[in-house]
Amino acid sequence: MDTYVIAYDVGTTGVKTCVFAIGKTIRLLKGLTAGYGLYILPGGGAEQDADEWWSAMCRTTKTVLEELSMRPEQISGISFCSQMQGIVLVDKDGVPVRRPMSYMDQRAGEEIRKGIAYGPQIAGANIAKLIPSLIITGAVSSSVKDPMWKYKWVEAHEPENFARVYKWLDVKEYLIARCTGRFVMTEDSAYATMLYDTRKGHEGWSRTLCDMFGINMNHLPKIIRVTDEVGPLTEKAASELGLAAGTPVFGGGGDATLIGIGSGCTKTGQTHIYCGTSGWVSTIVDKQLVDANYMIAAIVGAQPGKYNYFAEMETAGKCLDWVKNHLALDEIGIYLRKSDVTEAPESIYVSLYDYLSKVISEIPPGAGGVLFTPWLHGNRCPFEDADASGMFFNIRLETGKTELIRAVVEGVCYHLRWMLECEDKKIKTSDPIRFAGGGALSDVTDQILSDITGRAIEVVPSPQNVGAVGAAATEGVGLGLMKSIEEVSDYIPVEKKFTPNPDNKPVYDRNYRVFCELHRTNEKLFHEMNKSAAANV
Repeated sequence: MDTYVIAYDVGTTGVKTCVFAIGKTIRLLKGLTAGYGLYILPGGGAEQDADEWWSAMCRTTKTVLEELSMRPEQISGISFCSQMQGIVLVDKDGVPVRRPMSYMDQRAGEEIRKGIAYGPQIAGANIAKLIPSLIITGAVSSSVKDPMWKYKWVEAHEPENFARVYKWLDVKEYLIARCTGRFVMTEDSAYATMLYDTRKGHEGWSRTLCDMFGINMNHLPKIIRVTDEVGPLTEKAASELGLAAGTPVFGGGGDATLIGIGSGCTKTGQTHIYCGTSGWVSTIVDKQLVDANYMIAAIVGAQPGKYNYFAEMETAGKCLDWVKNHLALDEIGIYLRKSDVTEAPESIYVSLYDYLSKVISEIPPGAGGVLFTPWLHGNRCPFEDADASGMFFNIRLETGKTELIRAVVEGVCYHLRWMLECEDKKIKTSDPIRFAGGGALSDVTDQILSDITGRAIEVVPSPQNVGAVGAAATEGVGLGLMKSIEEVSDYIPVEKKFTPNPDNKPVYDRNYRVFCELHRTNEKLFHEMNKSAAANV
């Protein structure tokens, strides 16, 4: 007999509310999406509205149950997969004291300089603070986008708001608090603050690091595991969501934790690549590693004793969004091939992205020699630079719009290869690689990624929903329906597999070599052009 659960996939630009049936498999019955704002502010700010998150959850929950003709009492649990490294500072009632700051926020340049980027340094971190951080957490908070520096930014710039802070939460932890009235943080979210002691026998918040960086430990919530039940759904939250009061609420995990699980990567040595709004390369390892030079660290994941060796880029699928808005559907009325895609037969072009995939498939590999740098909101790995920006390189008279669009897709894949090869300097990444996220929906992109990385690429069913599958898995374990997270891989078959085309290797290898030089040769110019933006660390 199936058990029904809800998993909320809380992304950067929207939430997808998914109802799963857990039996012999984890089966998606239906998912509904509602969007919300991402507010980009001067100086590198990126914020969201917590009420918009909640409103989107409420609307989609009621609608999905109605469309499935399900009663609220049939739902046995709810959990979350969400964006990570945001910061939601709340008062004693769980109300945010200011708008949540996104993981993309990069205003804290002065705070990181004062906090760690001064004096004798290695990889941008003061040696006296780098060494204890590495010993205690296995990593160091050396990115301007890390939550610690956002916390310090609010303390420095908004003292009245800061004085009202009761707890420091991440995105899903805020939503859990709104569901249960309880303030917790799962281990993976706690680790993402870079204040979590990972040493055996010392697991928990580190007083040493809090004192060293000036963090009020009273602001830090109780730490739980991803499969733990936090508590029952309150009457108020149940009424707003359209669910039954008392429904168990589980910790769930961040997207970096659960997307790999949902794509079937649960065993040591398995690598997955994600292409959503952001993008990353992640490999399961059984010990903590850090490469401060390339901004890669083995982060705490869903399984005790295992870590995710994780390299991230800020804008991956977001670059395709930019293409949609400014190259394909531009405001001056110029259309691909001089025809409006909205006028094309629906049976041929199901969506604009399908159309884009078809168009770029007709352009030879290498995009006519044009390169695109996918750094539309700075970059984190393999280099930290808030001023790094997107650009097209090597445009000629014969270059057309379709070459530019293909160059964007290839540029994202070049950067993913770069991060993959940086991981290979410390560990052995896998072949094949599981590919997840909305980017994996396109066979064209799947093949380009395979050709550029030189690896076999495997895609599972509904790759855009794997985060929600991972959240449902935490409920399955929490409810006692599954023995462990590692079992999840048995539930996830491979639907498609792509292997590298050797004929495309020479042009991609040449373009990749040039791509990797573009930041080094333009770093000073990026800084000169973006002095008024967030300070470059």
